[in-house]
Amino acid sequence: MITDPIATFLGVWSSQLNGYSVFFRISLSILLSSFIGWERSSKRHSAGFRTFMIVTLSGTVVMLIDLYLNSIFGGQIFILSALSIISAARIATRTLFFTSRNQIMGLTTAVSLWGSCILGLAVGAGLYTITAITFLTLLLCLSKLPYLEFFLKNRSNHFEIHLELKNSLNLQNFVSTIRKLGLTIDAIEMNPAYANSGLSVYSIAISISNEELKKYKTHREIIEALGTLEYIYHIEEI
Repeated sequence: MITDPIATFLGVWSSQLNGYSVFFRISLSILLSSFIGWERSSKRHSAGFRTFMIVTLSGTVVMLIDLYLNSIFGGQIFILSALSIISAARIATRTLFFTSRNQIMGLTTAVSLWGSCILGLAVGAGLYTITAITFLTLLLCLSKLPYLEFFLKNRSNHFEIHLELKNSLNLQNFVSTIRKLGLTIDAIEMNPAYANSGLSVYSIAISISNEELKKYKTHREIIEALGTLEYIYHIEEI
């Protein structure tokens, strides 16, 4: 039988289903989810402090109910816990939305909600060591990895830009300039959301084919150079 190190440290009561352990697990789920919710809300995401607390708390309570029912009827079926994961996934998908630039936003928050529900289930099951490792890993991914992700993204050979031209006739000039710089256009898509703005707006996927550019230029430097062209109203990476 595998024992939980943290449960062993806390005492036998923490691994059993009793009033003290129930109170402790519910309190722990609220505490841990508050840190995750604070991280999301501090970055002005759609699902924030209260949402993460409720999702994690629900997962914990559902697991406690499943454990209680199994102890009464002598079963090993966790129907409510399985349903809570499915429900959390459906709730998470409602946080996704498309921007005017055809980008999917809220994906990280969506999977974080789903992960928080699973975290709540682990707390409810009394798996304190797994809970601690999962919580720290989840918080690290949300708070620190974006910096690494940005660095790697800025150095990759592929990127996508949002381009606003003063006139649609300038697109040919832009394409010619891109090719001269040693860049390759993989796809061009006109954005219909700006149809009546007086601008010609595109989403363009670009690959860096020039070896010198691959070594010495970041996406930001390339975009800043392109932004100096007189017929470009606005350009940025997406």
